[in-house]
Amino acid sequence: MVGAATAIGLAQLGLSIAVVESRQPQAYDPDQPIDVRVSAISVASENLLARLGALDSLWQMRSVPYRGLETWEMDGFITQFAAQQLNMSHLGHIVENRLVQLALWQQFCQYDNLHCYCPAKVARLVRATNGIEVSLDNGQVLDARLLVGADGANSMVRQWAGIGVTGWDYRQACMLINIATEADEQDVTWQQFTPKGPRSLLPLPGKNASLVWYDDAHTIRDLMQLSNKQLKQAIDQHFPERLDRNFEVVERGSFPLTRRHAKQYHKDHLVILGDAAHTINPLAGQGVNLGFKDVDALIQVIAAAQQSEHHWWSKPVLQQYQRKRWFDNQLMMTGMDLFYAGFSNDLLPLKLVRNVGLKLANYNNPVKQQVLKYALGLQ
Repeated sequence: MVGAATAIGLAQLGLSIAVVESRQPQAYDPDQPIDVRVSAISVASENLLARLGALDSLWQMRSVPYRGLETWEMDGFITQFAAQQLNMSHLGHIVENRLVQLALWQQFCQYDNLHCYCPAKVARLVRATNGIEVSLDNGQVLDARLLVGADGANSMVRQWAGIGVTGWDYRQACMLINIATEADEQDVTWQQFTPKGPRSLLPLPGKNASLVWYDDAHTIRDLMQLSNKQLKQAIDQHFPERLDRNFEVVERGSFPLTRRHAKQYHKDHLVILGDAAHTINPLAGQGVNLGFKDVDALIQVIAAAQQSEHHWWSKPVLQQYQRKRWFDNQLMMTGMDLFYAGFSNDLLPLKLVRNVGLKLANYNNPVKQQVLKYALGLQ
């Protein structure tokens, strides 16, 4: 998603772009089952997708708007955010990751200066006098003024550049469970904290929803081995009463929770963004939205360099990109870590303090509105 968005944004600036990808996204069919990998695309991310020409295409596929966010631990101590608090129609959309990527790929053909090499993989990277030489596994060689690494958490580009990372494993895993519900399509995403980790619901299109179960890695591994019927019984036992029990388990997947932050976002003729630069605890669903903010920032600094007739691939330009994104990414990652640590225990005094905090945070005031705007990427 992030790499495709970067490619279009830079192509719009008139640069010659090469996209290297091992496989293209699957074509859309409304009869396809909903993928377990979904994202809560914020309003700010929607605005970026609109500028890239992909939003209309995305809306022709499937998604669901969410208009409310609710978080609690103990009953009666809840924080609620609603779109109407900001006079907005919605806070964002829940969309399958592959459909976001597909909607972006559908725009590639609009640009004669964007060339897609797929299926292909990078076989070798070599520094040249004025850039980086990229050799593909099909024998082709590309000369790049700027190599953009948007190749995920295990970024080969980042490793080749010798950019180190800081971080740790949370010793937890996350399970994604798609369910078919009897209830009509929902528009509120909610999350209850427990000492073992949150239990969450994300609305999906139609009479469907995605349940998110955080727990220690061993528990998640055991849950993945259950039959659909057994998994439903486990959900009934561990999820809050807020969840309507009239549902069936359809699909599931899981992944470990890790925190990674690159020590820098650039080297000579090279820049990284998205998961290649940072992976975050998914508590607030901010991962891809942070990646899209990276994309927006990179486009801005390169466009400004072009207008001032500076070398858009130069170190000062890439430093501007890092300054725009470093603090914001670090702030969001630290905030999620504080939430994770603050709710990962059952000490009564701390439990009372944090629940009173959630209760107080529910009062509508300018501070709450600013927090919501920040979470939506609107400031």
